[in-house]
Amino acid sequence: MSRTTISKDILKHSHEKEPRDAKSKALLIAEVARSKHAEQIVTFHVSDLTSLADYFILCSAESDPQLRAVVDAVQDALSKEGLRPLGVEGRDSGRWVLIDYDDVILHVFNEEARAFYNLDGLWGDAPQLPLPESSDENNPVREEKGGETV
Repeated sequence: MSRTTISKDILKHSHEKEPRDAKSKALLIAEVARSKHAEQIVTFHVSDLTSLADYFILCSAESDPQLRAVVDAVQDALSKEGLRPLGVEGRDSGRWVLIDYDDVILHVFNEEARAFYNLDGLWGDAPQLPLPESSDENNPVREEKGGETV
C-alpha cells in the first residue's frame, strides 16, 4: 500500500460527521424514546452534581417488548450518528436497561422498577432539559428557569 493510499484513507475518515455535544445527544435520545411511546420522559442535567455524565434520561415502558423497542430504536438512531454505547446493562432483565453514551446515560424502566429505584427522587434537584413540544400528554414539556424547572 502506498503512502498516497494511506493518506486518502485518513482524509476519507476525517470528513465524518461532527460529534454531537451532550445536549443534542440527550435531545436526540429523548425524541427517539418518545417516538417509541416511552412515557414520563425526564432529562436531568446532572453535570454539576456528578462526574458520571452531563445528562441522565429516565423513561418508562409499559411492557417488555416496548422496553426493548425503545432500547433498540435509541441504539439504531445513535449508531447512524456514528455513536456506540460504552455499555448496556440489564437488556435481558426487562425491568431496567441502562445505556451509557459517556456524557449521556439513558435509563429505560418498567413502571414497577422505576417506582422502586426512584431515580426521579434521587436526581430531582437537578435542572431538567426541556424537550421540544409534543402532542403527547404523557410527556409534558418543562422549562428551566434559574436552575429550576417550572
